[in-house]
Amino acid sequence: MLKETVEDDVEQLRVAADPDARVGHKSADSAFFGYKTHLAMTEERIITAAVITTGEKNDGKQLQTLIEKSKAAGMQVKTVIGDTAYSEKDNISYTKSSEIELIAKLNPLITQGSRKKEDEFLFNKDAGMYVCPTGHMATRKAREGKKGVGQNQAITYYFDVELCKRCPIKEGCYKEGAKSKTYSVTIKSNEHLEQMAFQETEYFKEKSKERYKIEAKNSELKHGHGYDVATSSGLLGMEMQGAMTIFAVNLKRILKLID
Repeated sequence: MLKETVEDDVEQLRVAADPDARVGHKSADSAFFGYKTHLAMTEERIITAAVITTGEKNDGKQLQTLIEKSKAAGMQVKTVIGDTAYSEKDNISYTKSSEIELIAKLNPLITQGSRKKEDEFLFNKDAGMYVCPTGHMATRKAREGKKGVGQNQAITYYFDVELCKRCPIKEGCYKEGAKSKTYSVTIKSNEHLEQMAFQETEYFKEKSKERYKIEAKNSELKHGHGYDVATSSGLLGMEMQGAMTIFAVNLKRILKLID
């Protein structure tokens, strides 16, 4: 199971004193200044690996390191449970090649797209073209993007711009003066299609319920051991604090398990 914990500096005055700390984001409208601790943990709640980074680092990029560290510590990794941050395409490929199940939902932008329902065009399967809300069909299409570069390709559909200029519902769809009107659709990779199917299975849904354990461990680190605040400056200091705190919580857990 995977999770990042966030350590904020007590006040912004530490910015000058801590050149390693960076601004990160807990959500779209919530920022912090400090570090992240990315964790791997067993279902028995023993932390098997940690990667401490500056606050701006991407969570999903730490997955492979966490798995390799866990293996080096003697763990047999067969299943990984995490949130959507860990379901990026490279991680899906990595876990598949390593024969590891990845229990992490795809980002909704991949499975559902970013358009509102009323902005969607309809696909005519007989013509192989998209049709706009007023019934006009695309005149041609073109595939864009390169194969095998880690990004999904897209098909762009082109519409008769002269029809768009006279359209009664062009507002928000056609930009006045534009010389073309297009509608692009991302081609989902095989990796994404397989993960989409996997996340709809009952097995996936049941295993996903185990994620609460990492949330509880995160809370224990923060509220039980003061890990919500960096006690010193610099990445090295944060790594030392992390090592000692994780050792303490692991020891507590081991003693409880053997009691």
